[in-house]
Amino acid sequence: MILATNKETMMTKIHFTAMPTSDALHIWNGSADAYGLPPERFVSDGDGNPCRHCLGYIARGEPALLLAYRPFPSPQAFAETGPIFLHAEPCARYAAEEHLPPNLDSPDYIVRGYDYADRIVYGSGKVTPTGDIIARANDLLEQPRIAYLHVRSARNNCYHCRIDRRA
Repeated sequence: MILATNKETMMTKIHFTAMPTSDALHIWNGSADAYGLPPERFVSDGDGNPCRHCLGYIARGEPALLLAYRPFPSPQAFAETGPIFLHAEPCARYAAEEHLPPNLDSPDYIVRGYDYADRIVYGSGKVTPTGDIIARANDLLEQPRIAYLHVRSARNNCYHCRIDRRA
């Protein structure tokens, strides 16, 4: 796992934001996913099933859900929808927002900016080494037109978490 150094953490003007609990509760309470389908239930093999609510991994043998998720307030052309994993039973939402979440342990990720209308800011997306995510996020969020960032898989474009400015 790659963690931010103390220096990076102290200088961070950002925070990592997990899937909102209200979105997770929607699914845990039996509602359909972003495509109107019931989540697929399975037992985790412990191999790469990162929960988007606690931002940790779903352990081998634990019940899990696979579902379509749209991390945007409403459908529109830039509102990407894709597969995510979620613990089948409620878990605590990620709280150590100033640190790289534990599920960000691949070599690199796409870090991409969105504007205040939830549209991609062209030119902001870049495959970023994991150890450089905090610095890249700080740089991107210096741009006034960028409202927030997404961290997505560099290989599959799956949504992992959001990055916001620290208030």
